[in-house]
Amino acid sequence: MKTYAITPIPKPRMTQRDRWKQRPPVLRYRAFCDEVRLNKISLPECGHHVTFVMPMPQSWSKKKRAEWNGQPHRQRPDADNLLKALMDAIYDEDCAVWDVRVTKLWGEAGLINIGESA
Repeated sequence: MKTYAITPIPKPRMTQRDRWKQRPPVLRYRAFCDEVRLNKISLPECGHHVTFVMPMPQSWSKKKRAEWNGQPHRQRPDADNLLKALMDAIYDEDCAVWDVRVTKLWGEAGLINIGESA
């Protein structure tokens, strides 16, 4: 399993206007894509499990943080939007990927784990 210390970002809805208008969600997404490319992350065509570890809010108490660490992340952003952002950053044409499993968990820091699917 490979672990990358990159905070997952969902793919935002984008329009033609985003080419010149500097919206914060689009800037965060572009920075995420650049970081993925700099780390040379790869995702094979099949049989892999991608785990997105979403950082817990700083406002949570230590007790709540300990309770939720490693638990399923059942809020937005959606797992498919996180995977879409990752695959768009890795591939020019992501249609080659035909089998992938995705999990979202809470954690102390944002991480992306890519391992073999069980």
